[in-house]
Amino acid sequence: MNEDLKVFATVVEQSSLNRASKLLNLSQPALSRKIAKLEEELGVSLFTRKGKRLELTETGQAAYTYAVEQQQRHNQFMQSISRFRAPVRTVATVGASLTTIQTTLPPLIEALMDKYPETELKLVTGKTHEIVSQVKENKLDLGVIASAIAEPGLQCIPLFQDHLMLVVPRRHNLARFGRTVTMTDLNSLPMITFSKGTWYRRLVDEVFSKYAVMPDTRMEIDSFEAIVRLLPICKAAALLPRSYLRPQLLRDNELISVPMKELGETRRATCLIYPVQPDSGSQALEWAAEIKDLFRSSLSFPGRE
Repeated sequence: MNEDLKVFATVVEQSSLNRASKLLNLSQPALSRKIAKLEEELGVSLFTRKGKRLELTETGQAAYTYAVEQQQRHNQFMQSISRFRAPVRTVATVGASLTTIQTTLPPLIEALMDKYPETELKLVTGKTHEIVSQVKENKLDLGVIASAIAEPGLQCIPLFQDHLMLVVPRRHNLARFGRTVTMTDLNSLPMITFSKGTWYRRLVDEVFSKYAVMPDTRMEIDSFEAIVRLLPICKAAALLPRSYLRPQLLRDNELISVPMKELGETRRATCLIYPVQPDSGSQALEWAAEIKDLFRSSLSFPGRE
């Protein structure tokens, strides 16, 4: 009977068998049979039919009040037991450029997983323009990219500022205490650079071009970790993002970062992007707000200022 009461209440609220049948995804004959069955069980008429119009009888009004109360009680009961159910496992799909995976993502993911242990995180990698496109098409809930963008349909929120720094082995000539290093010192200097086509490589190439620097490029690698490990072996230098250069990482690999005034010009914002109107069911807005709060409070990055 409870199911028939719900159907009856829908007919009353829609004031039309036609509208109610569409809402309930039932044919009008099937809907009429349910109403007739309910009337038979109750032994009363719920409607009077005046042409195509249905009007509630006095008993029908009482039945409607009862149906609404029953539905409210059912909803309250389901809410009261919801906390005893097994947690619903949600899925968040995050896109990140290769460089942000190695800098921003590890501490961010750790913080999110601590707060949402039941959430399944799916990570998609790609170049910045690919991540932007997939977030815009709602194929990804969120994106983290190493630059600011202005794209219709997307929100772009700066998380922290980053810039390039010169990194050399501890016993490197440019690591001598008190020495001022300028862009001229990078001419013909053995260096390891990030692979072509990436945002950081473009940034490096732009600063080299501006100051007419021609380094001796020994290797091109798409992994910050590999670059860091190879620097002492090759006795080479590299320009790496400040956000990646945590003190422990430098100590473990016997490297130091060397201040260079000109590299302040490479300052860029690492940003969070998400759709202005996410797909129904997406947690993009909730996760975006959480990520912004994490960066304002607990997350710490060497590049954060």
